[in-house]
Amino acid sequence: MIELRTLRQFIAVAEELHFGRAAERLHMTQPPLTQAIQKLETSLGAALFERTSRSVALSPAGQALLPQALTLLKQADALAATVQAAARGGRGRLRLGFVSTVGYGELPRWLRLFREAFADIELSLREATLDVQLREFAQGELDAGFIIHAPGAHPAGFERLKISSEAMLLALSADDVLAQSATVDAAAVLGQPLVIFPREIAPSLFDALLAFYRQHGCEPRIVQEAIQMQTIVNLVSAGIGLAWVPASVMAFQRAGVVYRPLNGAAPMCETSLIWRVDATPTVARFVEHVERLLMAPGNDS
Repeated sequence: MIELRTLRQFIAVAEELHFGRAAERLHMTQPPLTQAIQKLETSLGAALFERTSRSVALSPAGQALLPQALTLLKQADALAATVQAAARGGRGRLRLGFVSTVGYGELPRWLRLFREAFADIELSLREATLDVQLREFAQGELDAGFIIHAPGAHPAGFERLKISSEAMLLALSADDVLAQSATVDAAAVLGQPLVIFPREIAPSLFDALLAFYRQHGCEPRIVQEAIQMQTIVNLVSAGIGLAWVPASVMAFQRAGVVYRPLNGAAPMCETSLIWRVDATPTVARFVEHVERLLMAPGNDS
């Protein structure tokens, strides 16, 4: 094993090409420096310097060692800063899950700003529904995730940052007679064929929609299920049925589809960022980043 101190001594001699000046630079006397270099040469099995009574020059072996020694010392000098940055959450890896609806809002901008602010954090993104995210949390494969749920029904056992609360809108085929009005009455919606997501991917939101129908004395007429919100909207455009979507989905404009609010109280949904209580400092940096952006002037989430 070569000690870092010995490498520093070798570099000083290699750069000064003079044992006396190198010793002064290292704040030591010349004999111990000469002995250290000789010991290094013995351990490496090669002469590192070509010495005469008047000059010192690097040998071929010394020339080969110098760039590697400089690299090793640079890495060693950066080690403390690297460890401290990791401890503060400024370096590391963040595995982030998100439901598709978040992508229609501020998430792309938040991620861009996070990459700019924390270039040493490796950001791994995975689009995944709530059920998939919970499974990956349990398997240790996810650090944080954006989810959608009914108000107050976020998963237990997680820390949570509320991102937004919004009313559900109706996605309607542009040919639907209901699309001709600025708002839609609940009575006109209840008997219509419904395109909806499977319950397992957002149980609380599915149950909230079901409760809305039951409060009005009927069961929803589900004709098709689809996982991705974009697919649901595409099915609406094909005339399969109408769909309930978060207001943020209005950013997804699809030919043949219009969005209309309910005339009256509509089901609500919330978007949250969740993470484990024992999450890494890197997660804390991301949470602080998002929280700061949410509090910025002009944000009305």
